[in-house]
Amino acid sequence: MNDPLRLGIAGLGTVGTGVVRIIRQKASLLAERAGRPVTISAVSARSRGKKRGVPLEDYAWEDDPVALAQRDDVDVFVELMGGHNGPAKAATEAAIAAGKDVVTANKALLAHHGHALALTAEAAGRVIRFEAAVAGGIPVIKALTEGLAGNDMTRVMGVMNGTCNYILTRMQSAGLPYADVFQEASDLGYLEADPQLDVGGIDAAHKLSLLAAIAFGTQVDFGSVQMEGIGAIAIEDINHAADMGYRIKLLGVAQMTGRGLEQRMTPCLVPATSPLGQLDGGTNMVVLEGDNVEQIVLRGPGAGMGPTASAVMGDVMDIARGFRLPVFGRPATGLKQAQPAQGGTPAPYYLRMSLTDKPGALAKVATALGDAGISIDRMRQYDHDGPDAPVLIVTHKASRADLDRALAAMPALGVVTDTPIALRIETA
Repeated sequence: MNDPLRLGIAGLGTVGTGVVRIIRQKASLLAERAGRPVTISAVSARSRGKKRGVPLEDYAWEDDPVALAQRDDVDVFVELMGGHNGPAKAATEAAIAAGKDVVTANKALLAHHGHALALTAEAAGRVIRFEAAVAGGIPVIKALTEGLAGNDMTRVMGVMNGTCNYILTRMQSAGLPYADVFQEASDLGYLEADPQLDVGGIDAAHKLSLLAAIAFGTQVDFGSVQMEGIGAIAIEDINHAADMGYRIKLLGVAQMTGRGLEQRMTPCLVPATSPLGQLDGGTNMVVLEGDNVEQIVLRGPGAGMGPTASAVMGDVMDIARGFRLPVFGRPATGLKQAQPAQGGTPAPYYLRMSLTDKPGALAKVATALGDAGISIDRMRQYDHDGPDAPVLIVTHKASRADLDRALAAMPALGVVTDTPIALRIETA
């Protein structure tokens, strides 16, 4: 049997304890599959005395994750602390400098510093693996870098935050308003300590920026992701979308266009009968499109102890077997800085607004849309008891810039009584 692959694990939260559990429970299976034992030399976490449900007495303890990363008896530094700066970044850099490979679940770290870390690691002959950073247990990184390596990718699309998908599907199934389901998700422990990372779309946008870099051979550019959360989605929008045969999802889309790299993480309407439309609860789904493979759909648990620890171990096993690959699938020195797309690909839009209930109000809105070059596919005015009339409009394909110009003109019309809601409709 070959020498063991020795791990140093920094971060003993849900994922870290899941990794320890897999290594302890499946030692023989891992050794058979890797051709060598996989062991843990040392661990690190903020609290040494916390009860974690797994035995840790067999491993050395380091209070400082940087010291853990530099230990002579550690071959692979497993970073599961989180955060794009601070200890996670310092310890990852220390591990590379000390000649260690790195496995991480930290999408924020890579979204902010991925290219610089890749350059440093590859110059040192080290690898950084991060399957667990995107879509939990779904092996989407391996699919892009290995299985689809013979394709020019044309689009990456998906639902990549299980908490948002839970909230939106729960609103529909229970008929509950956003605020009620948000509180329910918080009580169940589904939300990050900073909820905006989830409902603001930030967590999912981190993931999308990593997939875009791999798919299109570009440097990670999280700062150019168009981002909008789900906080403005009302139960009325959920119901109106259902009436039209759609469901609302926080949808990430990345594609290379003639205008540059388009990256957006925004609420969208998708057909209710599509794979994305039928995705319920906390499940994730990623759709990959390439010139040879056409389209494949990957679906699975996007978070949780078992799925995410499984993804971490997939990376560990590749390193144990001697499989090495550039961080983003091709050498970091050759990754180009993409030109961010100026404006998104035209699409139909769903608009909801309230108008004063008087003659000519709807005509004024239609004129404002027409002046911006936007034609109306259909519109509907709903029954109401108060002085304001709820109105729903679906446009033909339009650019977001034209739509924003029309929306900016609405207050001056004197008939729009609230801030209109505008959601893109993805038909494919």
